[in-house]
Amino acid sequence: MILAAAGNAKTFWYLTRGLGVAALLLLTASVALGVLTAVRWKSNRWPRFVTAGLHRNLTLLSICLIVVHVVTTVADGYTTIGLKDAVIPFLSSYRPVWLGLGAIAFDLLLALVATSLLRGRIGYRAWRYIHWLAYASWPVALVHALGTGSDARVGWMQVVGALSIGVVVLAALARFGLRSDVPRTAQLVGGIVAVLAPVAIIAWYQSGPAQRGWAKRAGTPTALLGSRRVAVVPRAIPVSVSLPRSAFSATLRGTLQETNAPNGLLNVVIRARLHGGAGGSVRVDLRGQALQGGVSMMASGVSYVPAGTRTVYLGDVTALEGQSVFADVTTHTGARLQLAFSLDINTVKKIVTGTVDATPGTA
Repeated sequence: MILAAAGNAKTFWYLTRGLGVAALLLLTASVALGVLTAVRWKSNRWPRFVTAGLHRNLTLLSICLIVVHVVTTVADGYTTIGLKDAVIPFLSSYRPVWLGLGAIAFDLLLALVATSLLRGRIGYRAWRYIHWLAYASWPVALVHALGTGSDARVGWMQVVGALSIGVVVLAALARFGLRSDVPRTAQLVGGIVAVLAPVAIIAWYQSGPAQRGWAKRAGTPTALLGSRRVAVVPRAIPVSVSLPRSAFSATLRGTLQETNAPNGLLNVVIRARLHGGAGGSVRVDLRGQALQGGVSMMASGVSYVPAGTRTVYLGDVTALEGQSVFADVTTHTGARLQLAFSLDINTVKKIVTGTVDATPGTA
């Protein structure tokens, strides 16, 4: 079995997160500029055609980023999200409601692009009504980002959400307050909606994504919960013992176990005993998308117990290069080892042999 490089394992995961946030920020800016265009705002240094052109270009750029966001999400392989889930809402088994809202926002923007291309045929009035879909897509996209994204509780994402809400609220209030041709009743209703909508979003966020356990309540499949760390902690009681204090090398021999998870991912477990050096036993857990002749790692765990001790080193795989595995493990007291495995894996007999080089360090 050839193990895939870990450096690329999370590339799509980082890309889809970054692109989603970037698209949300661009969509927020586009909505704000759309409001300035509607109220015919201009200055000596900033003519109206600049606002209109920037609004149009930012909208197109945000749609392009959303398309790439969808592609990287499907390619990520962390869970079974297909292209159909990007356009048909509420079909996915992964957080169906919140992922479905993303599909709705995407569909609204696609409708905006299509009608803009057909503006000459459908008429200005029909195009203008449909153009309001851009405003509707923004709150839907924001709730999708907070409900589906893995960074909802992270400080920088909270700043992004608050900034987006603040910009759009100010733009909406300007939309209804600066237009003299808007009836007084419409101004009042519009202002109330502009204030209550973000209040509702914030209240939902505080009671939902901001709380612990949201992943389960949001509809994350049970098989994916807690999959970031898949190593099983051996039943051992840490005690004060003599731990490896200098670099050592050892040979190893063990077994290979491969199982398919319900979500389509592949679990790989290597158990081996070390001969020479500090001796002991080691376990390496990998979870990822099955590839031809290997696995693209998405989660990992490593545990190592030196011979003659009951102290457990725990850590993660830091890199995979062919059949070389690199790991960083520490104990509860801060003792650290960097492990470099060179493996020879027999996938037919499920036997693993090879060597390991250990280098002590500081945690």
